[in-house]
Amino acid sequence: MRVGLAADHAGQNLKASLEKHLRAKGHEVRVYGPAPDPEDDYPLIARVLAEALLAGEFDRAIFCCGSGIGPAVAANKIPGVRATVVDNEWSARDGVSHVDVNFLTLGERVIGDELAKSVVDAYLQAVVLGGRHERRRKQIEAMEQGQRPSSGETPGSRTTADATQGMRRGVK
Repeated sequence: MRVGLAADHAGQNLKASLEKHLRAKGHEVRVYGPAPDPEDDYPLIARVLAEALLAGEFDRAIFCCGSGIGPAVAANKIPGVRATVVDNEWSARDGVSHVDVNFLTLGERVIGDELAKSVVDAYLQAVVLGGRHERRRKQIEAMEQGQRPSSGETPGSRTTADATQGMRRGVK
C-alpha cells in the first residue's frame, strides 16, 4: 500500500520507527513535512499531508505527534479527510471498516513503538464495509458539505426529522 507519513517535532521518533516498519512490510512510504523544529505547527504539516492524500499521492495517511489529537482535529477541517487518533488495533480496524478513516494520528507520548506498529498494521489491513456503514458515511459526507443528512430508505429506519426531534426532546 502507498502510505503518506508525517510528524511534527514531538512525533519524530515514532515516525522514524514506523517508516522503517512500513518499508520492511513492503509498503511504499512517502514522508512529508519540514525538518523538525520545536516551533513547527502541526496544522500546517497536517494540511500538506491531507492535501497529498486527496491528490492521490498515496492511499492512507499517518501523522505522528505528541498526542495525536491536534492533527486529527486540523485534518478533519479538510473536506474528504476522515482523521482519527487511535491507540488500539480494534479502533484502527473499525475506523476503516465503518467510517473509511484515511488519516490516522498517533501520539508518541501516549503509545509505544510496538503497539503503534500493530495499530498501523491493523489500519492498513482493514477494508471498508458497505451496508449500514456506507449509509452512515454518506450522512457524514452530507454534513461535510453543509447539508442535512437523510436516514436513507432502509426498512425500519426513522426519518431524519423523527430522529433529530427525538434527540432534541431527549427521547431515544
